[in-house]
Order: sequence, then structure tokens, then C-alpha cells
Amino acid sequence: MGEQQQRSGRRRRREEADQLAAECEASGLSQREFCEQRGVPLKTLVRYLARYRREQGRGHQRPRWVTVEVAAKRGDPAELSIVLAGERRIEVRRGFDTETLRRLVVALEGA
Repeated sequence: MGEQQQRSGRRRRREEADQLAAECEASGLSQREFCEQRGVPLKTLVRYLARYRREQGRGHQRPRWVTVEVAAKRGDPAELSIVLAGERRIEVRRGFDTETLRRLVVALEGA
């Protein structure tokens, strides 16, 4: 029995688990941040997300390519800015460490 189940004394219904997974994906927060805000154990959320994504047909799908727009330089913006679903943003400035970016991309693809 998971931590949340022990604390609440009950298991979540399937609809509740799916709703939690959908809210997490739409939130733009990391899984850890979402869990801290909602009081849900990370392991529980990971399980909900895996099932939700698999049932939505997104379990093993590669990210889609999207249109990229190059904006004029304003002030000191990032050299490269990528806006992901849920308004999540990755910004890379001049002189960034390419290995760190590579590890970040690999981690995001596995999430």
C-alpha cells in the first residue's frame, strides 16, 4: 500500500488517478514540484502518468516537430529558447555546456 493510500485510508479511483495525471501534464511543473504541491508520493504519480500516457497512445511516441520562429534580439535574451507543452521553457545562452543540454534532452525524452 502506498504512502498516500495509507494516509488517506483509501485508494484513488481510476478517474481520479487519470485526472491527477492530466493535471500534472498540463501544469508545466516538474513531477516532483507537482507532487509537493498536491501531497502525492512521486512513485504514485509516476505510475499514474505511465498508465495515462500509455492509454492516451503517447507512451512511446517521439515528440512532434513544431514550427520555430526566430525573434529579433531584445535586451539580453537567451540565444535559444524552446517553449514546450504546458508553457515549460528551455533557454540556452552563449557558452552553454553541450553535454548538460544533451543529458537534459535525454531525461526529458524519458519522462
